[in-house]
Amino acid sequence: MDDIVSIITRNGVWIMIILVVAIPSWLKYRERELRIHQELRQREMEHQQKMKELELELEKAKVKQTADKS
Repeated sequence: MDDIVSIITRNGVWIMIILVVAIPSWLKYRERELRIHQELRQREMEHQQKMKELELELEKAKVKQTADKS
């Protein structure tokens, strides 16, 4: 019985060490993943805004070209 308790205790220590290392590592990874996702979303929004601006410029150019032909 003492052998079983000793094995569980030793394995429990290793499990705790693994958890102490694994949990902060996972949290750091998750934080980085969320930050990258947020940056990509920001870039996408900036790109969409730029595309809208370019579409407006294109429409203005078309209107001006049409007005110049008249």
